[in-house]
Order: sequence, then structure tokens, then C-alpha cells
Amino acid sequence: MKKLLISAALAACFALGNAKAQTVNGLRLSEIKSDYIQVKSVKRTFSDKVFIALEYGQNVPHIEDSYVKDDNGKRMEFDSALQFVNSLKHYNFELFQVFSEQAGADYSRPVYVFKRK
Repeated sequence: MKKLLISAALAACFALGNAKAQTVNGLRLSEIKSDYIQVKSVKRTFSDKVFIALEYGQNVPHIEDSYVKDDNGKRMEFDSALQFVNSLKHYNFELFQVFSEQAGADYSRPVYVFKRK
């Protein structure tokens, strides 16, 4: 029985050690108190991955400050904006509105607005 408990505890430690907290401008997503947030995807150069820019009313002098980052301050990559959008339900937000924004001469991107539950 002791071996089983120790094995379970070690497995939990390794699993939680690989989990990365998500922050924006130094604030954890779980600590955001705004009623509404806005999410945009930013295409990564020469890659199919995207970065996520999240705005909740913070002062953002550079777009880099609005990127979702891990605890080490490294920008997190996502397969798509929807991958991140689906994870926001864990932070007590629900999709409120989606609209399109012109991001280039021949490219538009969806912008997701979320409301606190």
C-alpha cells in the first residue's frame, strides 16, 4: 500500500511539474478580475503555431506585453486560437462575442471576447 501511495505521489509531482502556468503581463490568468477579456491570435513567422494576445484593460505599450507566457516569461505557442479559447472555461470565462479584424491587406483574423461567468 505504501508503494502505491508513493508511486501515485511521484506521478502527481511529475505531472504537475510539466504543467505551465499562463500569465499575461506578469499576471496569472486565474488572477484576472476583469469582467471582459479579448483574445487574438498572432501568427508566428515561418510556423503553423500561433501566439495569443490577451487584453483585459491592462496598459500595453508593446504587443509583446499582451502575449500569454509561461512562468519563465517565454511566449507560449498554441496550435490554434481555438486551443486557447477552449482552455478559458477553466478560468471561469465564457464566450461572449466573436468578430473579424483586418490584420493585413488580404488577411483577417477572429477576435474573441469573453465574459466572466
